[in-house]
Amino acid sequence: MNGKIICISNRLPIKIEDEISPTSGGLVSALRGVKGSYDMAWIGWAEITSSEMSRDEIAALIQENFNYHPVFLSPREVEEYYFGFSNSTIWPLLHYMSNLMQNEPGWYTTYKQVNETFADAVTAVYEPGDLIWIHDYHLMLLPSMLRHRLPGAKIGFFLHTPFPSFEIWRTHPYRQELLSGLLGADLVGFHTFGYSRHFRSSVMRLLGYEAEINKIIHDHHITHIGVFPIGIDSEAFEETLSTRSYNRQYQRLKKEFRKTKVVLNVERLDYTKGIPRKLQAIELFLEKYPEQRNKVVFIIQVVPSRETIESYQDIREQIELAISRINGKYATTSNTPIHYIYHAIPFEELCALYEISDVAFVAPLRDGMNLVAKEYLACQRNNNGVLVLSEFAGASQELFNALLINPFNTEQVADTLQFALTMDQEDIRERMYPMIKKVYKYDARQWADDFIRSLTVIDGDERLADAPVLFSDDDLRQLAQHESIALFLDYDGTLREFVNQPEKAVPGKKLLKLIRELTDLPGVDVYIISGRKKEFMDKHLSRIGATLISEHGLFYRSPVLKKWQSIKTLVDLSWKEQITEVFNQYALSTPGAFVETKAASVVWHYRSADPEFGQWKASQLLGELYEVVSNLPVQISQGQKIVEISSSEINKGAALAHFISTCRYSRVLCIGDDVTDESMFVLEDPSIISIKVGMGKTRAAFRLPSPQHVRDMLERFIEWKRSPAS
Repeated sequence: MNGKIICISNRLPIKIEDEISPTSGGLVSALRGVKGSYDMAWIGWAEITSSEMSRDEIAALIQENFNYHPVFLSPREVEEYYFGFSNSTIWPLLHYMSNLMQNEPGWYTTYKQVNETFADAVTAVYEPGDLIWIHDYHLMLLPSMLRHRLPGAKIGFFLHTPFPSFEIWRTHPYRQELLSGLLGADLVGFHTFGYSRHFRSSVMRLLGYEAEINKIIHDHHITHIGVFPIGIDSEAFEETLSTRSYNRQYQRLKKEFRKTKVVLNVERLDYTKGIPRKLQAIELFLEKYPEQRNKVVFIIQVVPSRETIESYQDIREQIELAISRINGKYATTSNTPIHYIYHAIPFEELCALYEISDVAFVAPLRDGMNLVAKEYLACQRNNNGVLVLSEFAGASQELFNALLINPFNTEQVADTLQFALTMDQEDIRERMYPMIKKVYKYDARQWADDFIRSLTVIDGDERLADAPVLFSDDDLRQLAQHESIALFLDYDGTLREFVNQPEKAVPGKKLLKLIRELTDLPGVDVYIISGRKKEFMDKHLSRIGATLISEHGLFYRSPVLKKWQSIKTLVDLSWKEQITEVFNQYALSTPGAFVETKAASVVWHYRSADPEFGQWKASQLLGELYEVVSNLPVQISQGQKIVEISSSEINKGAALAHFISTCRYSRVLCIGDDVTDESMFVLEDPSIISIKVGMGKTRAAFRLPSPQHVRDMLERFIEWKRSPAS
């Protein structure tokens, strides 16, 4: 890449007091190595803790000393955007805690406004060739905002939390808006495949887009989905473990806990970490295994977080009351079972705690990744420790040699702690070595580099992979200059958007007016060529002056004829009964699916079915059909949420060829959106101009993104035919 990386996160990694100083964090660590390979600019909220400097002075110092571009928020914006919508509406839902979700009037409006403010900041520093990387749930609307402003930009988004199942996400009051916001990105990254699968499932169900396992196709854009499990700053740990200050801390702690085994728990204060449940498990462990009471100490270090939020204050109170009760119940003259630390500790001391601990007890209820598990492994130089890890932490998908627990099963957790404390040392080393090796090999810098590299290769050409170029206004002007023109226009997905119930996809007044104006143009013949039945076309399209072609070319009716005529009179339809029976069986077993029988085709619709189940059943149906129809005179088509079997003697290409052979046009424009239209696109005739609507492989020469773009193009065509000089 030639440009810089623009990193956008909710908060800048700085502390603004009388002086401006850098802060540490996972994202800072991850991008530390990237800075050496790329130019970087960082955009984020500059929270002013205490300073007498003006915003302009602060902004100038931040840019000069850090090359950061600050976004300043008002107290109301902080309250409604950050504490409100981000952390009280989105955060609990991402972590499967919908019972804790709150939503107040105005929060979403403020969230949207702040995302627009970030979009302003990005637009101000963006230059062609730059790569935009957006981080986390605070900015879920930002990708689509930037796509609108900077259509050619490469935009990546990474979610550092879990993404929940569709059944959870669907309860969010702004579920569709947030998903649409993310789809502005070229690449959306997640920690695990499970999160990416949930995201894809929600998009399919709530927005109705087609999706493959690693991409979502929508309008004229592909959003790729990637899995990038974040790592730790392994270099920082290696450097720290070799310092004298670290060694002093290690020797002190080793001496202090020489008579006991240590079980370590390090967490940020948050209800997703499940600290009260951990304490229940510890209490059960002490009750169930009394022989361990003088042999084991639990160190619980909690880093304060969001202390102004009432629910977090309640958690802290629960934790401290429970620790006090457990210590009062199980303390002896020689040991206090739980050592509680409610503050951050120096990095060297934390690393020393990691190394001297016999067990790391990492048991969040939900966690996007949980780097504590990986940090613990990085400090286990002698492979002596045991990692007890929640199966609901993203890290469990990588660290499969850990002792995995269900944090909601208190008895299992207590028993696993006992097992971890009594494991054979050789077994411990066999488990630990491959995990430690992985943590050092795939670290934070590798994570960042993988994401950037994946986003870099998704350029403009790749977005249109096998695609032809867009049909431009210059192409349209050239077409309009011809005196004899035929327009062959598909209906569903081309002139009119799809709907779940096909019978409701009727043309509106604006569309009917558009077609009438086209048919009134001198030297222009309009053909509506569709898979629809004659009855539908008679009812909705018979009075607009166009030639109607139904069932992909079996029947036609010109404006001057009252009766439909067949283009081909003798067609073998002996296969219909057999195929209809197969389709009906699949419709019965697929809620929301139904069968439509036409004169020369049978269609299995699954637009109203669950999208993933419908897609799976369609795949099953296709597999069965290829065996059934191998010797039948039919063709199989899979279109927009349909599977269709039609006579191989009937297709749109044959119909188009029939009409242009009887009428000599200087130019023929054919437009369609699915596989049934490809038979028109493959005709070798220099007068034919073919346009594919939407994404997907095609033999068409040009492409348009959507039915709306088709209608807009036809309106401009009318204007230029009426006023060629303009």
